[in-house]
Amino acid sequence: MATIGFIGLGDMGQVIVPRLLDAGHVVRGWNRTPGKSAELEARGMFVAATPAEASKESDIVLSIVTDGAAVREVALGETGIAEGLSPDAVYADMSTISPEVSREVSAAFADRGLVMLDAPLSGSPVTVREGKASVMVGGDEDAYGRAREVLLAIGPKVTYIGGSGLAVQAKLSINLLLMVEVIAFGEAVALAERGGVDRDVMVQAILDSVAASPVLSYRGPFILEGSMPDKPLADVPLQQKDMTLVLEQARLLASPAPLAAIANDLMNASRGMGFGHQDFVTAHRAYRRMGGES
Repeated sequence: MATIGFIGLGDMGQVIVPRLLDAGHVVRGWNRTPGKSAELEARGMFVAATPAEASKESDIVLSIVTDGAAVREVALGETGIAEGLSPDAVYADMSTISPEVSREVSAAFADRGLVMLDAPLSGSPVTVREGKASVMVGGDEDAYGRAREVLLAIGPKVTYIGGSGLAVQAKLSINLLLMVEVIAFGEAVALAERGGVDRDVMVQAILDSVAASPVLSYRGPFILEGSMPDKPLADVPLQQKDMTLVLEQARLLASPAPLAAIANDLMNASRGMGFGHQDFVTAHRAYRRMGGES
């Protein structure tokens, strides 16, 4: 079993670390807000004072943090991962960030004789908990081989995408598809409701149709009365962060992305209507409001 340093104990870290512990790995975790480690400590995780300390003597170090700036800080900061990582160990960042930032940090590790992979996770806390999440990996293929067994403890599907930055490139495209799908679902239900179809009936009809998908199966019912979770799987600003990255990639690559732009505008509308604190499936409410409904 491996010794794992884990950086970032937010919503995703809270469900990933228990899977690593249940697989028999030793985990030393760190989080900017210490209070988030209490439950994981009770399950057997050791707490490190800094990312560097969590990385020392670890075989694999994983991080999952909010954005590119946070990755730079935990990876390359004064007490960052690079300060404690052994040349024989592997660092895999699971955050959703831009390919450019991922390659920049990977190059800085390479300059120190260290190896970094981009290994973003596709899934939500629900799919991680159920063992249905997937992981994509970019970077050195030999390092991928060394990290693969640990990543399989997180999700049953681990895929090598290619060189550095290509896994986060793939993740952004997957998030584009996911975002457009959920927003189109909200549009479809709002249209059916306007035509007289009961919302509960329409949601079930979609989930029983060829248009059903895993993301709609667990997110779709959120729009039913009283079903929106108090703690969103991904709130509007968080999901919009990913769309901002997608649109920036589209600009840099001169690749048309009109549906990404429309999805981003629906997130703007949702925030403007005061729904930003909810899961982003709340775009359905924005459609209803724009159509004159409550």
